[in-house]
Amino acid sequence: MLIDKKFENLFVNVTSRAALSSFSLIGKKDKKSADKAAVDAMRNELNKIEMDAKIVIGEGELDEAPMLYIGENVGTKNGPKLDIAVDPLEGTNFVANNLPGALSVIAVANKANLFGAPETYMSKISANCSEPDVIDLDFSVKKNIYNLAEFKNQNPENLTACVLDRPRHKEIINELKRLGVKLKLISDGDVAGALMITDEKYLVDIFLGIGGGPEGVLAAAALDAYNCYFQGRLIFNSEREKERAKKMGIKDLKKKYELNEIISGDSIFCATGITTGDLVSGIEIKNDKFTSETLITHKSCGLRKIIKTEQNI
Repeated sequence: MLIDKKFENLFVNVTSRAALSSFSLIGKKDKKSADKAAVDAMRNELNKIEMDAKIVIGEGELDEAPMLYIGENVGTKNGPKLDIAVDPLEGTNFVANNLPGALSVIAVANKANLFGAPETYMSKISANCSEPDVIDLDFSVKKNIYNLAEFKNQNPENLTACVLDRPRHKEIINELKRLGVKLKLISDGDVAGALMITDEKYLVDIFLGIGGGPEGVLAAAALDAYNCYFQGRLIFNSEREKERAKKMGIKDLKKKYELNEIISGDSIFCATGITTGDLVSGIEIKNDKFTSETLITHKSCGLRKIIKTEQNI
């Protein structure tokens, strides 16, 4: 079933309003308040939409998050049955410290078509190539780079890899340096990092490393509309995480997920800028109006673009 085009503007409004709500807390060194403001605004807007939707990726579980928790029903309960993944504030540190790249993000698919990833780490890899066996989580860093270079008819030293700047990625970063690959190290925000492979203007050829599982699903929703390649494998660091995953219906804890196993069918993805970053510009306020910039995709319509909207505050 296709998702009606009317939902495009509705979900752009959801992320724009969430972005606006956390905008006032930029540079205030208060991550929790900034996140709560975005969550509250997003939930308020979602509940206005004529849909019968469920949060499959949200702000934790019911006992941990008062709003937009996994399993929460949103919408008016009338309309299509949808599954929704949200990250109302991707980059809490960016807002708290007035740094570039904070986003408000949502992905929407028909019921049972969106993977409900638990809040664990995920090993992931993405590149702008639709062919199989070019890049793979089970390949070495060297093999992935050499294969991608051959696919793009480039030398490895002409490629750029985006990696989260974390101690856990020391070996990956060192190997990329040995291969002469250009590095784009990011401090947070691996939804945006994974999406920078979608367009040549971002000058990123491959994204790889370990980040959040929920963020992997959100990125996959957009990458699917771009016909890009993505793989993810969940990482469990405790028995509690494993038990939670099993309760969510995950049987094979070592499974490598292909893109079509994370999201299938039609989908809409929106990422609105809060602070200006690589993907989109941040919120701008003038008098009683605000301007927002949103990367939106709608798979069935072939929609993949950045739009600017102006609304009353």
